[in-house]
Amino acid sequence: MQPVTGRSGSGCRSTYTPGPVTRRPAFGCLLEIVETLALTLIIFFVIQTFVAQPYQIRQMSMQTTLAPEQYVLVDKLTPRFDAYKRGDIVVFSPPEDWRQPDETPFIKRVIGVGGDEVAIREGKVFVNEVELLEPYVYEENGAPQETEDPLLQGQWVVPTGELFLMGDHRKMSADSREFGTVGVDQVIGRAWLRYWPIDTLEILPTPDHPELQTATP
Repeated sequence: MQPVTGRSGSGCRSTYTPGPVTRRPAFGCLLEIVETLALTLIIFFVIQTFVAQPYQIRQMSMQTTLAPEQYVLVDKLTPRFDAYKRGDIVVFSPPEDWRQPDETPFIKRVIGVGGDEVAIREGKVFVNEVELLEPYVYEENGAPQETEDPLLQGQWVVPTGELFLMGDHRKMSADSREFGTVGVDQVIGRAWLRYWPIDTLEILPTPDHPELQTATP
């Protein structure tokens, strides 16, 4: 490359010779890309493990609250300091005899917590001898579906550290009526947001069950 010459204001000739053009080594660029991808994967792993995880509904047991193929976001963080409550929708690992080949978790609603007595009588659910108001139960012919007791057990006492779980579509749900209570340590998290399809976007409501406020043993 020829040097660039010109005259300065003083009349002296100046000479400018450009320095050599440096190029970043390809290996350095590749290393940055790998580091960025690794950091992204680490952040993704931490979020999925400790904060929140997407879950696709694959069962009919939560209709009409949740339908198959919908997606929910499962909160794994707040249950560490905010215990599961009646009415929460939770994703959990079922007992070993009920696990599917692909290890798909179950999703159900919390009906009873540790210390509760849950009973089914004449198609109704009772917690600590108080009838549970369940506006979320699947409707048939415009009326809430009755809750059956397939094993005719009638009543359950929920041990400390465990949950009694049922699906909202009682006739399409395998739940604590058949496999018993589930340990809190088997619960993955609390489903709190339905986000897909986008037109179903909603924070999932949790009933307060005021009828039970004075019924806890």
